[in-house]
Formats: sequence, C-alpha cells, structure tokens
Amino acid sequence: MADATVTDDPADVSGLLTRLHDARERLADAEAAVDEYGVDTLERLREHRKNALRLLDRYEDSATGSGDFQAYIEFEGKVAELVDDVDDDLPRADAFKDYDDALDKRRVTESDFERARDALDPVTDLTERLDERAAAREAYQSVRYDAEDRLDAIDDEIARLERVARLADADLDAPVDDLREPIEAYDTAARTAVADALAERPARDVLDWLDALSAFPLVDAPTVPAELLAYVRDHDAGDEPISILLEYGDDSLSKLEHYVEDPAALKRVVGANRSFLQRLDGDFLTLGWPPDPADVLRYRADELVSALARLDADEAVERLREVLTFARLDAERYERLREAALARAELDDDERERVANGTVADALADARDARARLAETLDDPPS
Repeated sequence: MADATVTDDPADVSGLLTRLHDARERLADAEAAVDEYGVDTLERLREHRKNALRLLDRYEDSATGSGDFQAYIEFEGKVAELVDDVDDDLPRADAFKDYDDALDKRRVTESDFERARDALDPVTDLTERLDERAAAREAYQSVRYDAEDRLDAIDDEIARLERVARLADADLDAPVDDLREPIEAYDTAARTAVADALAERPARDVLDWLDALSAFPLVDAPTVPAELLAYVRDHDAGDEPISILLEYGDDSLSKLEHYVEDPAALKRVVGANRSFLQRLDGDFLTLGWPPDPADVLRYRADELVSALARLDADEAVERLREVLTFARLDAERYERLREAALARAELDDDERERVANGTVADALADARDARARLAETLDDPPS
C-alpha cells in the first residue's frame, strides 16, 4: 500500500506519525479485546458458530415446510449434538441454546432458520474480535512499511542536503576551465590511444593488455570473456586488429575460408562476443569530470600511467602527468576548482538557491529531527 501521506518534503512526517499512532492504538485495543476472553476461547466459539451456520445452510431447503421428514430428523439430531458440544463455561454459550430453541419444533420454517441465525449474533460479536485483531495487525504493518519507506526517503534527503551543505562554500565563479582543459586534453589523448590500438594492433595484444589490467583495481578495465581471449591466443586470426575480426564476423563461411583456418570457430566466438568488442573504447582510462579528489587522483594516476605505457601512449601519459603535477604542486587550488566544478555539476537551481539564501542548514536539521522522531516511533511497539 502506498503511503497516502507522502508530501513534496520527505521531512514532513506529521501525517505519518498520526497514522502510526492511530494504527498502534487500534491494534492495542484489538489485542486487549481478544485477551479479555483469550484466543483459544474465541477460536472455539468461532468453530461452534461456523458449524452451526453450516448446518442451517445445508438443511434449510430439505428440512423446512413439507420437506423431507428424514432430513428433518437428521437435522434435529445434528443440532442437538452440536449444542451438547458447547461447554457451558464458554461466553455467550446461552446463544446456542437460543439457537436450539428456535429450531426445536415439529415443523420448522425459513423464518425459524432466520431466528436461529439471529440467535448467534452475540457469538458473532465476540468472534469478530479475532477478525478485528487480524485487520488491525495488517493495518499496523502496512503503515510501518510506509514509515520504513519514508525513512529511506529521509535518508536520501539527508544525504542530498549534506552534499549541498558540503558544496555550499564552493566558489561558483571560480575559473574551472583551468582544471577542465588539462583533464579533457588527457581524456581525449587516452581515448585516441585506445581507438588506435583497436584499429591497428593485433587483437591478441589488445585483449592480453586488457586482461593484464585486471591487476590494476583503480583502472576498472572491462573483463575479457575467457572464450574470446583463448580464441585470439590460439588462432592466427588473433594477429588481426579487432576491427578486422568484426568485419570477418559478418562474412560468410565460404568467404572466410580464404582468410582464417577455422571459419566456424571465428563466426561462433566473434558472434557471441560482438557486443563486447563493439563497445570497447578508452573511457575506462579517462579521469572524467568533475575529477577525483587530489589524493585519489595521485593513486589512480600511477596505475593509469602503467596501463598507458603498455600501449606506448606517450602523449596521453604526458597529458596525465600535467594533471598530476597540478594536483601535487597546487593541491589547494586543485581542490578549490574541483569543488566549484562539483557544485556546478551537481547542484540544481533549487539547491543553488538554498546555498544562496543559507537555508540548507535549517533543512538538514529538520530532516534529521524528522528521522529521529520517526525512528523512535517505529522502535516503540504497540502497548
């Protein structure tokens, strides 16, 4: 069930707290009503009532009026047996005697059956306490689910506001291009280096290079499918660039017989891994924008240099060293420009307005307070 009290502000929990309180009160009342007589007693009553009503439904047509006399005798016997099974110490036990009295006639009519049903109303009033308890439990659990969902939404809002607060001091007018330009120059060089390798180098060398990069956790290179790697290592077709392998994959078997020793194997392996091969590019080597913090960049750069060196990507390495020099020798300015870039990239118009008018701290305090109140209420079980 969706939370009917959701507002545009996740921290507005007043309606949800009211629902929780009301659901808890309802459940507490329902539990107390059942406890007055006990679950076992009420379930015994419910079973007797169910059996009594079932008898009425079963014999009403055959035992009334000038119906089947044998059915009437059978019905009377079952009514007597049912009433005898009802313990006198059960609450509303006299209702079953009234039920019997309504039917204790030499000839019964539909109105007698109706009076017998009515006689069980006091029992129904008690046994419905079990139904109300079940419904109250379900309603309480439903509103708890809504409250837990709202807690998640508030956590997201708190994380967002904390991010906004962290970026509140950023200089939105800072010359971020001073940082963006060397990073974009490196990213372009890295993509070009990989694109050249994919177009010119043997597929075996490129895929071996990618496979070796699995030892560099900060590079996040794509994982080469084992079957594809084994194929390029074991077949002469691995001497061809990846771009040629993709072209071969489109050729017919008869045409491929002129170029490779096992056309069927190439068609199968390249076909199964076409999407992987087509998606290969140098994005995993880029720094992206906004870039990592200076300390993270320094660690990652060491692995990137090693990865690029294996491609003889001298220009990309040179551009990366320029960015790294910036981060090492002018770390304070690097972080200031990076924070400004983050603020520009991550803050929407509403968040920028909050930064400008200084309401972020108040909104964050309200969200944390709402979360605390909601969590406290959830932790407090029904009395």
